[in-house]
Amino acid sequence: MTGWYGYFFAFFMFFLSHSIPVRPAVKARLVSRLGQRGFTIAYSALSTAMLVWVIVAAGRAPFIGLWDWALWQNHVTLTCMFLACVIAAMAIGRPNPLSFGGAHNDRFEPSAPGLVGWVRHPLLAALLLWALGHMVPNGNLAHLILFGLFAGFSLLGAKIVNRRQKRIMGEARWHALTQTRRELRLTTNGVLRFGIGVAVYLTLIGLHGPVIGVSPLF
Repeated sequence: MTGWYGYFFAFFMFFLSHSIPVRPAVKARLVSRLGQRGFTIAYSALSTAMLVWVIVAAGRAPFIGLWDWALWQNHVTLTCMFLACVIAAMAIGRPNPLSFGGAHNDRFEPSAPGLVGWVRHPLLAALLLWALGHMVPNGNLAHLILFGLFAGFSLLGAKIVNRRQKRIMGEARWHALTQTRRELRLTTNGVLRFGIGVAVYLTLIGLHGPVIGVSPLF
């Protein structure tokens, strides 16, 4: 299935694969069989595969140009992706009861929030950077729809998560946890995570051509 039909079908399957597995009843059954770690790994692998499918389908959709490409646009993408990779690396698996993707949330301290003091929803911020960074050099309708939807999802998602977390933990506790301070501290863990973010960034650059079919450097 190619063209616009294949493109929108890929989008439909992408959102279907992200909505069904996280439904409470479905997730409970999957976790009971796979375990929490197994579910996380499987869901992450599925999400990655579906994202690649949507991106490839966008490249195969009929081309309707909206603006011309210029070399400087690639630098916007590279800069945004560097920030996205570092933010994600600094956030995944760290305590953050105010958003999702955190771990050991009971250890979260508003007086020492780390990255959360600057970005409450770091994974959504990384998604927004990815979407906006890729929108700039892809001046055609299919990619504008693709990255525009993801950018809108990240912005809307932050509001949805805020409402959900406030409802779950109660407004008083939610407000207490949001009284975070912005700090800059150099720690061994932080340096290690920064290095992981850089390594992921370089890996994505190397794989972008073979997987997506377009080099981000030219």
